[in-house]
Amino acid sequence: MSAVDKIKNKAEELVGEAKEAIGKATDNEQLQAEGQRDQAAGNTKQAGEKVKDVFK
Repeated sequence: MSAVDKIKNKAEELVGEAKEAIGKATDNEQLQAEGQRDQAAGNTKQAGEKVKDVFK
C-alpha cells in the first residue's frame, strides 16, 4: 500500500469521525450517518489495500 493511499484513507476516516461527532453535537442525524459512511468507506479501502499488500 502506498503512503499516499494510506494518508487518503486515513483522512477519509478522520473526516467521517468529525462529521459524526458534529452530527451528534448538533442533533443532525443525516450528518451523523454521513460520517459513519465515510468512516466505513475509509476502513474498507484500508482493508483492501492490506489484502493487496499480502499478495505482492
